[in-house]
This record gives sequence, C-alpha cells and structure tokens, in this order.
Amino acid sequence: MVPDDIGYWLGFNLVPGIGPKRLRALLDHCGEIGAAWHANTATLRAAGLPQDAIEQLIAHRERLDLQAALARVQKLGIHLLTWPDPDYPPRLLQIDDPPPVLYVRGELTSEDEWSVAVVGTRSPSVYGKEMARQLATGLAEQGITVISGLALGIDGIAHRAALDAGGRTLAVLGSGVDMVYPARHRELARRICQNGALLSDYCLGTGPAASNFPPRNRIISGLSLGTLIVEAGQKSGALITLRYALEHDRETFAVPGNIHNRTSTGTNQAIQRGEAKLVTCVEDILEELNLRTVVQQREVRQSVPTDPTEKALFAALSAEPLHIDELVRQSGLPPAVVSSTLCLMELKGTVRRVDNMSYIVAH
Repeated sequence: MVPDDIGYWLGFNLVPGIGPKRLRALLDHCGEIGAAWHANTATLRAAGLPQDAIEQLIAHRERLDLQAALARVQKLGIHLLTWPDPDYPPRLLQIDDPPPVLYVRGELTSEDEWSVAVVGTRSPSVYGKEMARQLATGLAEQGITVISGLALGIDGIAHRAALDAGGRTLAVLGSGVDMVYPARHRELARRICQNGALLSDYCLGTGPAASNFPPRNRIISGLSLGTLIVEAGQKSGALITLRYALEHDRETFAVPGNIHNRTSTGTNQAIQRGEAKLVTCVEDILEELNLRTVVQQREVRQSVPTDPTEKALFAALSAEPLHIDELVRQSGLPPAVVSSTLCLMELKGTVRRVDNMSYIVAH
C-alpha cells in the first residue's frame, strides 16, 4: 500500500458519518480509496451517500491536511491497519462491520490468533475478581492472548493477570489510543503496549464518550475466538459484547455467580437462556475452543512445510475450523489440489479434520 493510500484511509476515518458500510459502498463504486476520496458530488451520490454525508465529506477534505494528520500518528509511534493490509486481524475482517482503520499502539503478532475476550462488570465482588484473575492467568499460561476493554473492574484485572503470567493482552479502547481511560490505568496501558497493544477505531484525540463503548465491543468480540463474561448485571456493557459474539458466531462463556448478587444477574441469565456456556475452570474454555495445546500448535506453525501449496493452506488455518470451500477461496487453488494436499498434510500430522469438510491446525 502506498503512503498516499494510508492517508486517504486516515482521511475517511476523520470524516464524521462515513462508517464501514458507507465506505464499502464508496469503494465498490469507485474502485479504490484515492478515487473515493476525490470523487465529485455526482459520484458520491451515485455511490449511495446521503446528502448530509456528502456535505461532511466535501467540507472535511477541503480543510484536512492528510500528510500532517499522518505525520501526527507516526510521531506518536502509532501505526494504522486498514482492510487491505495483510497484517489486519483476519478474524476481525469476518464480522459484518469491521472498522476500516485500526489505530495500534504496541504490536499485534501471529500469537494473537489464539485469543479469548474476558470482560465483565466495573464493580466486581471479591469472588468475581478472583475468578477473573484465575481464568485470565490460566489462559495466558496456555499461550492464549487475553483481550479486554481496559475498563475498571474485570477488564483491568484480566489485563493485569495476563501480564503477570508472562502472557500477551490486547486492550480495545472506547477513545483514541492517545486518550487512555480511565486515567488510573495509564501505567497498565504502558505495560500492555510492551506485551500486546492498545487498539481503537476512533481517531486521535477522541475522548471516552459513553456512546463510544457499545460499538467498540464489536471489536473485542470480533478479534476473539470466544468471549468470557465474569460477572455482569442486567444492563452491563459486557452483555453487549456477548451479543456481538453471538452475532459473529463465536463461542460464548459465562461464570455462574451468587443468585443474590446483582452483578451476577446478567451472567446467570445468559447461562439459563443457553446464550453462554457455564465455565468453572479454564479447562472448560480450552476444551470448547480446541486450545488445549496452543504451544504445540505454534511449534507446528514454526515448522511450516516448504512446499508452496502446503504453505499457502497452512497459513490460512488456525485453531478455528475452516471449511474446505473457504480454503479454496482464500488460497485461489483448484478444489482438487486443495483436497489432495489436505489429505497429505493430515497424514503428516500438520492439520486435522474436525468434520467432513473443515480443518484446523493439528494438536
């Protein structure tokens, strides 16, 4: 991607009213990001943008200095990931409305492919705190990245537990990555940047408005293989993350709590309705997500075959089952070649078939 393209992506992120759906429509109509940015009124209208969005875009692009905006991002040590970027998290791309631009402070690595979200109330009980610490620690010790939202309560406990266990953790913010909230978590945010990353789709300087947090929860669940709720009241934001995870067809888990504790009402009801699987220990999560041997899976990844066909298929696979039709689509290889190569890889023990047509990295 050329630098100018990055600038255009950043420009659209700075224009109010141009979200994922409208930007996708613009790209479908215009073909590429630069043409979309410079499109005239007639073209913008033909792409389906309403008049107020057209006016916002025209007004902003006349006064925005994209090179200066990009320089500010780079000066702060922040890098941007966009839809076409090969480093953009592939699991996040699978949701209905992935953010076109992700601001990243820290580093995303291939290790983060194995990740679980741990979220919950900002006012946990002693029991909730201990369960969050135990479960996040157990996940980190198994080499699984813990994802949360940097909020007070369960989020902060999960981040700290993962770091204390020597693991990685990602924090998705409801503000710009330069506006750490709450302020008391600034030191925690610094630690996260050293062993993970702060992420946001909000532009720099965006404060933590209440309306920002529900949309950011789709990123938490979108990045994760599964979402675990540790204590949540009936109106807890953690339940929004749970609903997104269900929409994304990801696994969902909840820790049962005291029926007399209001911070357990949401989790208990989610379990009762079958919206989340009951969790009493980290093994419950590992079993459900095929994550018992993440370390071994990484070792297998490090011994990727040199054969280009096997290498292409192996790169597309993870601990999450992938249908052979999707492997054909992602690799661009003929179905017969994909099928025969998978059979060979299965014999070698590098992949495993989990049903008639889906595969994962072998344990």
